[in-house]
This record gives sequence, C-alpha cells and structure tokens, in this order.
Amino acid sequence: MNKPSYPHPFIAREGWPFIAGIVLVSVLITFWSVWASLPFWLLTIFVVQFFRDPARVAPDGDHNVLSPADGRIVAVEETHDPYADRRALKISVFMNVFNVHSNRAPVSGEAVDITYFPGKFVNAALDKASLENERNAMVIKTRDNQHVTAVQIAGLIAKRILCYATKGDKLFQGQRYGFIRFGSRVDVYLPLHARPRVALGDRVRATSTVLAELPPESSPVTSE
Repeated sequence: MNKPSYPHPFIAREGWPFIAGIVLVSVLITFWSVWASLPFWLLTIFVVQFFRDPARVAPDGDHNVLSPADGRIVAVEETHDPYADRRALKISVFMNVFNVHSNRAPVSGEAVDITYFPGKFVNAALDKASLENERNAMVIKTRDNQHVTAVQIAGLIAKRILCYATKGDKLFQGQRYGFIRFGSRVDVYLPLHARPRVALGDRVRATSTVLAELPPESSPVTSE
C-alpha cells in the first residue's frame, strides 16, 4: 500500500470559521442556559463531523482511477462528456451531508482545462444535476495522453464549490484539490475503454476506492 497522499489536519481548513463560530455561540448560550444550549452543541458536533478530512491510503495499481469523493454511486453509464467533447463512461458519486466532502484527484496528470458553470441547486442525486446545477469541471490529461474529467457539482443545499487547482497544474493521484460544502456530487468521465470496478448503489471512499481501471488505449479489453 502507498503512503497517505497528502499531509493535512484531520479537520478541513474550510471548516475552521464555521466550527469556531458555532462553538462560540454554544458557549455563550451555555452561560445563559445549559438546556437551551444542547441543540447548539448538537449542531457543533454535526459541523465538526461534516468538515472532517481524514488522510487516505491509495491502493496499488498503475491504471487505477480513484474515487474523488466519499458517497454512493448513482450512475455508471455511457454518455457524452460535454467538457472534453467525446463519448465517455460516466461514474457519479453522490455525497450526503454525513460524507467527507474533500475532493481528491482521480488520476495523476496535468489539468488542461478548468471551467466554472453557474447553475441551479436541485437535488444532486438526480441525473439532471450533472448539467443543470452549479458545477466546476476539470479535464486532466494523464501521462499516457488520456483524458479524465472530474466535475464538482453543487447540490440542494450546497452553495459553495471550492477548487484549488488551476489550468496547467500537475496533479498526483489522490491529491486534495477541492471541497464542496453541505451535500453534493462528483461526476467522473472516462474513455470508453475504461473498465468500471463499481456498480450502482456501491458505497465508495475518496482515494481508497478504485472506481475503474484505465489501461493505455492500445491495451486489449478483457472480459470477466
């Protein structure tokens, strides 16, 4: 097994202002009434768990495509990738408010295009969220010149997509590149010869779950 892909605090830095704010409110209300403060302490626990960001270990494998997020698989299908303009295999991960919301690069390579799209905030579990919701799409060119598109998609109550990568950045597999606040979805578009390793309804974990295998295009696709 490889080492964790990046060093960082267990609580995501994106959550520090929120946690500090709710803890301060909870303490102040506690001075007034312990009973009245209980709902605020419960909210504090929820906010802390939402912004947890544990280090993960990536499984060995030169051709692995890793999950960019924690959550549940809601799509494994052939469709059009509008960001790289091609037919592609799309694998979608839906994150609820209890999942880790830190996003990690599914493959190593260069970010050749990053585009933000304003949009709606419908339930991210719905198929139409892929093209109608607010989203940020990043196209990564791998070292063997294949393209993988990772799309961060806002959800019903997600109001902020954060992407720290910029065009031209070199990313390594499992690298933390973004965060989505309060429920969302990530779509991954792969070349059609990619071999999916997940199915609808599967629970996945960012970095540690293999979504698919992406051999070089010249490699034969074997049946199982």
